[in-house]
This record gives sequence, C-alpha cells and structure tokens, in this order.
Amino acid sequence: MTDRLDRYAAILLDVGVRVQAGQLVAINAHLEHAPLARAVAEQAYRRGAEYVDIWYWDPYGKRSRIRHAPEATLAATPPWLDRRYEHLVERRGALITIEGDPAPDLLAGLDEGRAGLDRMPTLTSRIRAQMSGDIAWTIAAYPTPAWAQAVFGEPDVERLWHHLTTFLYLDADDPAAAIEARLAELRARAERLTALDLDAVRFTGPGTDLTLGLIPHAAWHISELPGPTGRNVLNLPTEEVYTTPDYRRVCGHVTSTKPLALGGTLVRDLRLTVVDGEVTEVDATSGADVVRRNQGIDAGARRFGEVALVDHSSPIGRSGVTFQTTLLDENATCHLAWGAGIPSVLEGWRSLDADQRLARGVNRSGTHVDFMVGGPDVTVTGIGRDGREVELLRHERWRVD
Repeated sequence: MTDRLDRYAAILLDVGVRVQAGQLVAINAHLEHAPLARAVAEQAYRRGAEYVDIWYWDPYGKRSRIRHAPEATLAATPPWLDRRYEHLVERRGALITIEGDPAPDLLAGLDEGRAGLDRMPTLTSRIRAQMSGDIAWTIAAYPTPAWAQAVFGEPDVERLWHHLTTFLYLDADDPAAAIEARLAELRARAERLTALDLDAVRFTGPGTDLTLGLIPHAAWHISELPGPTGRNVLNLPTEEVYTTPDYRRVCGHVTSTKPLALGGTLVRDLRLTVVDGEVTEVDATSGADVVRRNQGIDAGARRFGEVALVDHSSPIGRSGVTFQTTLLDENATCHLAWGAGIPSVLEGWRSLDADQRLARGVNRSGTHVDFMVGGPDVTVTGIGRDGREVELLRHERWRVD
C-alpha cells in the first residue's frame, strides 16, 4: 500500500500539478482520504515545497447544517476559505483535490431545496482560481469502503483500487510516461476536431436532442491548462477532449445517462430543457431541487460552459462500471457542464478581461457542474459553418480521422 500511495502521489505532483521547489501546495480531502493526502505532503516536501496545507472536510457537519441551520444562512460560505484560494493565486501555488465520497447519498431524505442551497465544500473562489490559470491544480480519487459499497454493493475497496491502478497506469514501469503517451493521443484528437472548424455540435439519442453552438475559432483541448509551472493535468485520470460552447446558442433537451453526485446528493435521470441558451425546465427522479438551487446561484448557472467528447477507447468506459463520482464517470463517456465556461480555448485568452470573454460567448458563473450525456445510443454530429453535417461519434466510436 505504501508503494502504491507513493507512486500515486508522484504522478499527482509530477504530472498533475508539476510542483516546483518553493511552491505552496494546498490539498483538499475528506477525513478518510488522509493516507493519500499524507503521501502527497511527504512527496511535496521532498520536492522542495515551501508549505503543504491539508484541509479536511467532514460531510456529516454539512448534513447537520442542512437539518438545523436557518435557511437564510445556508448559501453563505466562510470568507476565510475564500482567502485561502486567493492567497494561493497570489503565490501561484498548487491545489490537489481528492475525491471518492466516503458517504454517498448522505443527504438522501433531507429537504432538497435546503440541500441545494449549501454548496460547501465547493466555493466560487475555488472555481475562479482554477479557471484563472494562475495556480496549478488537479483532481484525484481515493477509494473508500462506502464508495465501494455504493458502486459494487459491497465494501470492496481493493476492487476500486484495481480499477484506479489500471486507469492511472500505476502498474506500469513508468506511470508518468504512460500517462504522457495517452495525453499525446488525446491532443492529436483535439487538434483534428479543431481543424474541422465546426459551428455547432448536436447530441441525439433517447430523451436527447440538443444543439450547442460553438464559439468561432475556439479550440478543442484536453484536460490540461498552462499554469505557473507549465501545463498541468486538471484531473487524473483523464480521457476527454472538450471545448467551450457559446452560452447563448444552446437549445433542445438532454437526458443524463449516468447518476450525478452533486453536493452529497445523487441526482438520477436528470433531464434539462434549454431555450435560447438557458435551462428552462429541470426534471429528475431524485435531486431535481438540488439542481435547481445550484442553477439559481447566478444568471450564468442556467447556461452551458463545456461540451466534452469521450470515445470507446476510454478504459474507464470499457470497465462497464458506473462509479458515481464525476471524476471517473465524466471520463467514461461524453458530458456537458452548466456554469462557468473555460476561457483557455480562446487564442490570447489571458489578454481578455471578463467582459470580453463573455462577449465572445464564454459563460460566466460561480458554478461548474459536469453531467454525463453519452452512451452507445447517443450520436454526436458536428455541423460546419456551411451547414454541412459530419458524424463525430456513433456507438461511442469516432467517425472522423
């Protein structure tokens, strides 16, 4: 176990955030993630980090808050945590967030409206810091018994570890080199999509017919971002190619193909109706009010900020397992996100201020929530600027070279 954690920590630091001597490193984790958080701290200090701050989150405190706190206070977040992210930006530090819910569906049975108001531990200041490109950041997962119970029906943590070991190439002679080789394949796919110069993409399938207009000349990227220490990989593992749609040019309806874990609630069978870029109807068999609350935090929360394509070559998708955590499930199949758009798809994006990015079509919001919409019955079609259509994905297989 120690060797596995050390190898895992090494790729998070060397590939994920590319930590440098003298850098500040912040780690977000649940209490149950402590073994990996400690391994990352050990390895970060070995690499010369100035200070490593581990911040632990306990979701049971959130459940108590939702049960008992005055409703008018539930949307508030602690300003001292905002200052933590602001200081990380000022110092051009690194942020590693560890996921793997130790208590999935903990909020089941509570009032969904109240649950949707409490966004902790997600903060607008964290999203802003991550989108800025001024910090290096990545997201990882750590197996827990409750997570395994939710996925497999038994607390088989070792079975989760087996999947993560495969997805992260931890059993390879050189995991970092294996990840870099996969990233190169994904970059090549993104470059081919960019060369198509599409005007829109359309998703069609059971319960889905959604068209997303694209921003002229915006690139398709993989899950990496230029940061203070080079290009950092935003989540490990990663299997997606994505771009930012024009938030004003989305219409139709879309149905999720996997459950969405959102703030301690599992949203099942989510269906959104979109008119003139804005979500006008939200339906789900569970968690609909949580989604409505999340999409009500600001004007941009009801609009779209990402469209991502994942094909059958993803080892996560090939596993056939729904992991009930966005980190893995979004890299098993195609997904969309409501909320903040990703400005780095625009050439010269750093020279554009927030209003200029918005004018180009990059959505502005304090939230960014990915949800899964792909599958073998979903077809993705590209629409050219001349109206010509080209199939991109059918039965989760690429149709363009």
